[in-house]
Amino acid sequence: MSVTLSDVISRSNVQFGTSGARGLVTDFTGQVCAAFTQSFLHVLLQRQTVTKLALAIDNRPSSAEIASACAGAAKALGVKVHYYGVLPTPALAYFSMQHNMPAIMVTGSHIPFDRNGLKFYRPEGEITKQDEHAILHCEAELTHSAPFLPEADNSAASLYVKRYTNFYPNQLLSGKHIGIYQHSSSGRELYPRIFQALGAKVTCIGRTDTFVAIDTEAVSQEDKARAQAWSEQYGFDAIFSTDGDGDRPLLADEKGNWLRGDIVGLLCAKALGINALAVPVNCNTAIELSGEFNHIRRTQIGSPYVLAALQQFADDNDEPFAGFEANGGFLLGSNINIANRYLKALPTRDAVLPVLAILALAAANPLSVLSTNLPQRFTASDRLQQVAMNKSKMLIADARQQPDVLLRQLGFANKRVSSLNLTDGVRLICDDGDIIHLRPSGNAPELRCYAESNSVTKTESLVATALQGLTKLLNSGI
Repeated sequence: MSVTLSDVISRSNVQFGTSGARGLVTDFTGQVCAAFTQSFLHVLLQRQTVTKLALAIDNRPSSAEIASACAGAAKALGVKVHYYGVLPTPALAYFSMQHNMPAIMVTGSHIPFDRNGLKFYRPEGEITKQDEHAILHCEAELTHSAPFLPEADNSAASLYVKRYTNFYPNQLLSGKHIGIYQHSSSGRELYPRIFQALGAKVTCIGRTDTFVAIDTEAVSQEDKARAQAWSEQYGFDAIFSTDGDGDRPLLADEKGNWLRGDIVGLLCAKALGINALAVPVNCNTAIELSGEFNHIRRTQIGSPYVLAALQQFADDNDEPFAGFEANGGFLLGSNINIANRYLKALPTRDAVLPVLAILALAAANPLSVLSTNLPQRFTASDRLQQVAMNKSKMLIADARQQPDVLLRQLGFANKRVSSLNLTDGVRLICDDGDIIHLRPSGNAPELRCYAESNSVTKTESLVATALQGLTKLLNSGI
């Protein structure tokens, strides 16, 4: 009996979030993986000829099996699959763009190992929200397929390494001691090669045999303590790490203090001479206060929205343009030229470029100096896990109607809301300049809280108080 791709997808519990399709591993059955793959290819085939597909995975236990289902589904449509093994997402995206081929990355990024996901790339880059809609509603019939996985090819990994070793001078990091926190990152084999090729002494730390779900927007207390201990033990100039699929950076200064992702993005954009910038609404307002950029566009949270803003820059401006997110992932929208060295655009989140750009900007100075020279606005974030989406939406809807009531319920009796930003979730701008922003995650059953203030201690206190109040609210049965 025939079945349409949209029928399989609609029954799967796998949904598109802020970046890619996500769900429980148990929801990614062979049929579901095949349906998403074939729907993606059918959408592309409406516009162009598709003869090949690039495929790679992260280090999750479930990723290889999901990839084999995707590869088999593509083969059933007559599309040749090129498999690049365990690879950072931006490495796969860059390779596919340079070779004019679509790509699928099997990754759940930073979410727990019992979940996974698929990220889709057209030959020109990451898919749009319109593409997502088309994939979900493709009425073509599911073509029978059998799982298989070709032998892994290392050419995509090599091209990604060359992207940066050809752009930056080979002694860029001479005299620097860089710690690479490997854990289970999909790029852990490549990062030492890049940093060593640029002259750094590299020490690899924290490698794991099990998958570690690192969220660069909510760094654990354990990882904060580890970084400080490692810095003291080894005397690092910096520590570099990423989330699971290598598109979000973690960068710690010489004291082992992790830099916030939006500060990483701001410093990177400054180092690259970016003039037009697209960033989500939850990023630090130091971006505007710095006076570094001619044009700034604030978007909803999620790389597709940043990409849409970058496309507007491409249509309207000749100046260098880029985007980044609060998680630190940097999207280079235009080609750039620094000292007659050229770097091609890579309009998807990348973890390596912002770290190298910041280390180049710091030169002989310690990293901690760079952030102290910025406007002193500080952000923090954390989340409540296992919060049903309907509960989060109800809470957000109530907050939009009565924001001051919500502030009191969260424990902020002395604060008043001076203005609201409803671009994504509800962002409460208080009369004392503090900001509290609540938003359901697009990737997992989580309720996220972002805060901004004029000191680190105060900002972290805002998040802690808000989460404590939210827990009480949710437990009260709203």
